[in-house]
Amino acid sequence: MTTAIDLDRALVADHMHVGVLVCAPEASLVDVAGMMAEHRVHCVVVLGDGEGAAGWSVVSDLDVAELAAGGTLEGGTAGNCAASPTVVVHPGDSLTRAAQLMTENGVSHLIVSRAHPERPLGVFSTLDLVRAIVGD
Repeated sequence: MTTAIDLDRALVADHMHVGVLVCAPEASLVDVAGMMAEHRVHCVVVLGDGEGAAGWSVVSDLDVAELAAGGTLEGGTAGNCAASPTVVVHPGDSLTRAAQLMTENGVSHLIVSRAHPERPLGVFSTLDLVRAIVGD
């Protein structure tokens, strides 16, 4: 089977979800889970005190599920749960590069960021990648 597109030429900008849901590090995980459910998304970006990507992290639905399974969801905060280091991709990067970053870092969501000034523009997920592969 061949892919519907050339992953080396296809750009993250053409397949990402524009915009991000954000929360503060002190946001409760129950509130973060509520945001995910309400907006039907799989992750929320936690905006910390650091500058640019160094201050960002991601809470995914899998993170919430893991804590719920362990009985530690109540009282948890986004800042304590969020994955770090944050993996960032740029809109002009290829889908091949995005896939490499995901596999190298064991993540299913990348924050798409503008380089200068650095700020989150959107999210690129494994689902976005497979949709691009099949031409959806």
